[in-house]
Parts: sequence; structure tokens; C-alpha cells
Amino acid sequence: MTQNTASTSDHIQRVAIFTGSSMGANASFREGASAMASHLAASKIGVVYGGGHVGLMGVVADAALAAGGEVFGVIPDPLVSGEVAHTGLTSLEIVSDIHARKKRMAELSDAFIAFPGGVGTLEELFEAWAWQQMGIHQKPVALYDIDGYWQPLLRALDDMASHGFISKFTRSALIVHDDPQELLAAVRTWTPTVR
Repeated sequence: MTQNTASTSDHIQRVAIFTGSSMGANASFREGASAMASHLAASKIGVVYGGGHVGLMGVVADAALAAGGEVFGVIPDPLVSGEVAHTGLTSLEIVSDIHARKKRMAELSDAFIAFPGGVGTLEELFEAWAWQQMGIHQKPVALYDIDGYWQPLLRALDDMASHGFISKFTRSALIVHDDPQELLAAVRTWTPTVR
């Protein structure tokens, strides 16, 4: 990830989306992902994502493109066939590995939003959030809480905070919303908190 020294986040041009290469068990995940991607496109905000055409990744890309948005994919070469690289994007970059993918997505993005997903989504989310905590970047990090998907994780994070492993400063920096408009508004108005 690259350092962003901007003091505010009101000029969001592109958002990195972390989400699953699976659809998930509930139709609400697909509907929510499509709604958020469409809202980003309508708001003239580009989508940066993992470059696949499958699962919620594909839903996000297709919905943003259908709404007239720009979509930038970044996919590791070993996953081009496994995740079925999306060939209809504004831009598709093929990189060497997962680490290069995350670095490039961070370079292209002004904010990070985690949609429902699995282990890979969690790994991307926690790296972006940890790097924010360490001051490596000053970009907003958010959870899109479709159908309460992130509530168990949020309870675990609150428990970690109560045990003294996550500071109030760090916990309060994580944006959480279940509504696309409210989430984007919070991302746009987020400012880094001075420790």
C-alpha cells in the first residue's frame, strides 16, 4: 500500500472493493453488492477490485459497468483461469501474485470497502485496516454490512477492544453501514483522527 498524506477523504475517485469469488448463500448479498456498485458508478466513483468474473466480484463489476462506471481489475496471473478474469473491464491488470495485487489495488484506490466474503476478503480488510492504524496510509476503511453479515465480526472486534487488544481510536476508525448512500457519505466525509 502507498501512503496518502491527504487530510480529508472528500475527494474519493476510486474505491477498492474486497469481496468473495463466491455468491454466498443469500440473494441479499448479490442484490446488495449490485446496489452499492451501481451507486458508486452513479456517483462517478470508479471501482477497483480483484479482476474476477465470478461470485460477488463479478456482480460488483457487472453492476458498475451497467451503470456506466469505470471498473479497474487487478488479478494475479495464477488466478486468471481459476477466477475467470473479467474481459470487459475499463482496465484489467495481470500481476505476479496476491501481494502485488493488494499493493496495486491500494495504489489505485482512495478508500477500501469490504463486502461479504471469505478468508481472502478478511485478509484484505485486516491488512488495509492495520496499515491505516500504523499510519502507512490515511484512507477510509469500511464494512458494507449487507443483511447483518459483519455483525458477528463486529462483536468479536468489540470483545477484543474490551480486552485491551484494539484501542478505541482504532475501533472507531472502522466505518460500518448497511445502506449504500450512507456508507458512501461516511467514506467521503471520513477524516483521519489525530492520536
